Amino acid sequence: MSDAPALAVVEATRDRSHDPAYHDYVQLLVGNVIAEAEAQGWAVTRLAADHGADALLADTARADAVVIVGGEDIHPDFYGGPTGYPNESRHLPAADAAQIALVHAALVRRTPLLGICRGLQIVNVALGGTLVQDLGEECGHVNRGVPIPQVLTTHTAHAEPGTRIAGLLGEQPIEVRSAHHQAVDLLGAGLVVSARSHDGHVEAVEHRDAPVLAVQWHPEDVAAPCGQLRSLLGGLSQRVPVAA
Repeated sequence: MSDAPALAVVEATRDRSHDPAYHDYVQLLVGNVIAEAEAQGWAVTRLAADHGADALLADTARADAVVIVGGEDIHPDFYGGPTGYPNESRHLPAADAAQIALVHAALVRRTPLLGICRGLQIVNVALGGTLVQDLGEECGHVNRGVPIPQVLTTHTAHAEPGTRIAGLLGEQPIEVRSAHHQAVDLLGAGLVVSARSHDGHVEAVEHRDAPVLAVQWHPEDVAAPCGQLRSLLGGLSQRVPVAA
C-alpha cells in the first residue's frame, strides 16, 4: 500500500461528446492538475461528479485532500436564480448536487479542499452564496468568439493582506488566467474574500475556520505564471497529517 497522501481530483463529468473541442481542453487542464499533484507526491484519483452524490462521497471518504476543477455553469436552482440568462451553458444538476455534498463533507471531515473556477462557485453555492449569472460581453474575464484554446484571458487579481492566498502567492498583484462569465455575488456562510480582480469581482475565497480555499481563475492553464499551481496544491499538503 502506498504511503503517498491521497488526492481526489473531481470534475463535473467525463462526457462532453456534444462538444469535442471543449472536452479536449478541459481534459488538458485537468491533466495539468494531476501531473503537478503527482510531481508533488500525491496519489491521485480522478472522479466524475455526475455519477451521483452517494458515489462521490464514498469515493472521497479516504481522501487526504480534494480539488474541484472547472466546468459547466451550476444550475440556478441551487442558488435561487432564473434560467435563460445570457451565455448560459448546459447544466449538470446531478454533478452540482454531488459536488455541493462533497463541500459539506469536506467541512465536516476537515479535509483540505481547493476549488478552481467552477470549483469556487460550487464552494460558494454550497454555503448559501449566490452568483452573478453573466458578467457581460466586455467583462474581460473570458474571450468570446474564438477557438476554445483561446478563450482564456489574462488579467490581474489582488490578494487581501493576511489571507491564505497572500501567504501562498504574495500580496503583490497576481497575474491570472481566466475564462469565466459568472462570479460570486452574495458570499456564502463562513467564507471571506481573499482576492479581487482588477474590476472588483471576487477572484478567490477561503473559509474562516476550515482548510477550504478556492480561486476563480485557472492556475493549471499552460500560460499561467510558473509555479502558481504548484503553490496552490502545496497549500493543500500543508494541512495533511503527516503519517507516523
